[in-house]
Amino acid sequence: MSCLSVYEGRRVAFLTQHGKAQVVAPVLEPGLGCFIKNVTGFDTDQLGTFTRNVPRRGSQIDAARRKARKGMELSGLSLGLASEGSFGPDPFSGMFPWNVELLVWLDDNLGIEVVGMAQGAALSAHLQSGDWVEVEAFAARVDFPSHQLVLRPQSQDDLRIHKGIADAGRLRASFDECLAQSSNRQVFVETDLRAFANPSRMKYIEQAARDLLQRMQSCCPDCQTPGYWVSERLPGLPCSDCGLPTASYCDEVWRCPSCQYQSVKARKDRAVAEPSHCSHCNP
Repeated sequence: MSCLSVYEGRRVAFLTQHGKAQVVAPVLEPGLGCFIKNVTGFDTDQLGTFTRNVPRRGSQIDAARRKARKGMELSGLSLGLASEGSFGPDPFSGMFPWNVELLVWLDDNLGIEVVGMAQGAALSAHLQSGDWVEVEAFAARVDFPSHQLVLRPQSQDDLRIHKGIADAGRLRASFDECLAQSSNRQVFVETDLRAFANPSRMKYIEQAARDLLQRMQSCCPDCQTPGYWVSERLPGLPCSDCGLPTASYCDEVWRCPSCQYQSVKARKDRAVAEPSHCSHCNP
C-alpha cells in the first residue's frame, strides 16, 4: 500500500483569497486523493501585500507557514496548505524580474512539513509618467488586460491605490483621477502581482503544486512517510579537464521529514563538470 493512502478522502485547509485553488486543487486532489478546502474568514493581505502598503514580516517560507497554520486553525483541520510568492532580480544576471513561488504542506498528524517550489522569469514592471500615450504603450508591453494593473498618484509610495484595473476604460479613468490628485503631475503604474490578476504567476503556482506532489509521492524507505526528498547537494564533481573537485555537486542527500532517515545518492545526469566551473582551470 502506498504511503499516500493516508490522505485518501482527507480535507486540506487552503487559506487563500486570490483564486489559487483553481490551479492547485486539480493537481493535488487526484494525485493525493485528498480534497482541497478553500478557507475564508481571514484577510491574507494582513500578512503582506505586493503593493507594499502592508510589509511582509519574516521570510517567504515564514509567511507561507503562517497562512497554512491560520487556515488550519479556522477550519479545525490537521492538514494545511498555503502559497506564498516573491519577486526580485533574477539569480543569474540580476537584471530581469524573477518570480519564486512556494507551496507549503503541513500535516499535524505525522508532524511533517513538505515544500514545493517553482521559479522563473516574471511579468513584473512599472512606469512613472504623466503621459497617457506612454501609459498605453506600457500596458501593451505587459500584456494588459490579461495582466491587471495598479495605479497611484504621485509615486510608488502613495497610499491612494487603484487596484482591480482590468479593462481599457477603467485604466483611463484611473489614470485621469490619479493625475488630478498628483501635485507633481505623475502617475505610478505597475503590474498587479496578486495571483488572480497575474496569469504568469498562476503558471508558477501550478508548477509549484506539481513539484509538491512529486515530493509527496516519494515515501521514506524506512518509515514510509511521504516527503522523502533531496535536502542537500554535496559539491565535489571532478573537472573534466584537470580532474580536481569543483563546486558542482556530485552527491545528493535524501532525508525523511519525519524519522530523519537519510541516504546519499550519486549524481546520475553527469560524471564530470565543465572546466568553466573549475576554480583551478577557470580561476
